[in-house]
Amino acid sequence: MFQKPLLINVQWDEDVNVWVATSEDVPGLATEADTMEKLIEKLKILIPELLIANGMSGEFPVPFEVLARSFDFAKGVPA
Repeated sequence: MFQKPLLINVQWDEDVNVWVATSEDVPGLATEADTMEKLIEKLKILIPELLIANGMSGEFPVPFEVLARSFDFAKGVPA
């Protein structure tokens, strides 16, 4: 069993309006969804499948942590 959570990096892709997930801890992970909730549901399925495919684990559940980034501008109120 994994002692610490697998790290999943998530970034908002403004060009196509989706959250994109990748991970160095889960080889081959590259997926996207239009909401964070949908993305997490996909990750719950894909992470075990990819770990098994890579011969990394057969013990579940596997904890994972989502580290999300999004870039935007805060617009000030005119004085």
